[in-house]
Amino acid sequence: MMPMRSHRCSKKNNMAINLESFLLALEQEVINYHTPVVDLIAAQTHDPFKILVATILSARTKDETTARASRRLFNEATDIHALAGLSEERIRELIKPVGFFNNKAKYLHRLPDALKSYVDKVPDELDELLKLPGVGRKTANLVLSVAFDKPAICVDTHVHRIMNIRGFVNTKNPEVTEMALRKILPVKYWKKVNSLLVVFGQAICKPVGPQCDCCLFEQDCPKNGVTPRRVKSKDTDTVKFISWNVNGLRAVEKKGFVDIVKGSGADIFAVQETRVWPEQLSDELKNIPGYSNYFAKAKKRGYSGVAVYTRRKPLNVTTGIGVDQFDDEGRVLTLEFADFFLTNVYFPNAQHGLKRINYKIKFNNALFEYVKQLAVKKTTIICGDFNVAHKAIDLANPEANEKNPGFSIEERNWMDRFIGAGWVDTFRIFNQEPGQYSWWSYRFNARSKNIGWRIDYFIINENSKSRLYSADILTDIPGSDHCPVQMELKTAIEG
Repeated sequence: MMPMRSHRCSKKNNMAINLESFLLALEQEVINYHTPVVDLIAAQTHDPFKILVATILSARTKDETTARASRRLFNEATDIHALAGLSEERIRELIKPVGFFNNKAKYLHRLPDALKSYVDKVPDELDELLKLPGVGRKTANLVLSVAFDKPAICVDTHVHRIMNIRGFVNTKNPEVTEMALRKILPVKYWKKVNSLLVVFGQAICKPVGPQCDCCLFEQDCPKNGVTPRRVKSKDTDTVKFISWNVNGLRAVEKKGFVDIVKGSGADIFAVQETRVWPEQLSDELKNIPGYSNYFAKAKKRGYSGVAVYTRRKPLNVTTGIGVDQFDDEGRVLTLEFADFFLTNVYFPNAQHGLKRINYKIKFNNALFEYVKQLAVKKTTIICGDFNVAHKAIDLANPEANEKNPGFSIEERNWMDRFIGAGWVDTFRIFNQEPGQYSWWSYRFNARSKNIGWRIDYFIINENSKSRLYSADILTDIPGSDHCPVQMELKTAIEG
């Protein structure tokens, strides 16, 4: 028994040594990288209140947005007593447009009452921090580490993702990653591991298109679950497309939609399930700098609808497919450009009990005839929420969903016929891995557990396959029960 126990210890020690070597090298690598906003605030003030507030604001939000919101809030609320004097509405105004600012405004409005139990001071114990509104394990550990200089492992999406990419852990979610790291991570790195991996994850080991080609660790990294970016040659020019079912355009506006579009770098940004008529749009949604916009609306208010924001001026814009029973629901919008058509589609949901399956298949067939005619003329791209997971690999629990909408045999058979007729699922050209999803139920923490479905696509006609440059799923962008999907297309066929 002794040799076996010795072998296990040796394996564990080797893992810890390899991990420490990685972190030592990483410390030198990121010295001149951008400092995470919470660390920056901690360097400017040792006030646990401000660090806690900034940490709550930073969740699912870019550092620049967090920094601006923190400054606005701290100008009026320098301490917990001043925060207590602000209404929830005023807090919301000050922190907008951080991600989920409505929820965060509620948390911050409740914070002064919650801290009364601690004599208006931020507690310095994990269990007590977890009782505060808006505070989960990641936030609590970060506050312990940054505000109180206590050994705590803060595991955000960057830490969880990079530790799995490197093979130091094999875990399903950040909480399990934290527990695994407690066993192998030297205590001296507990406080700094988050900062190191956040800056590294933002700059090099990005969630989408990681820059493996210029990474210090490229040679020995196993790249678990990674699709490295493709490096463009000087002669390669591409058009970048993003498609997103926003589950209500006005709702996602409150979660930072305008900033997401502006920061996306997309030439064309297509959205589905807008649930809005153009005349109901705010000035911000009508006038995103650099983009013009086009809408197809449903006759029924608050239902369906698609839109496209584009930096490129289209030659023609067509709403619908010429069939009233489908066009009345505002499901299709086609933009024609010099070298391609883009058809943005929100496919019908077959609904519980497959009550609308016949309508959906009729719509699918009519759309197929429509895009088939476009593809005769030039490259044709179809993007949007198809409301179907094509193969078993495209959802977490295929066996349990075989008779359910979105994975019924009727819908999958249609998708088989469609793809077989000369169309290409662009994402699967570049990524054949399971666990790649674009929609998660709001229930049961499905997104954090990655119990999802891939039902959002970029499809291209097969004759234009050589123009594909990349395709990705942007899982780290919040705001909807779907996440955006992305594709890049070469502007000219290279040969």
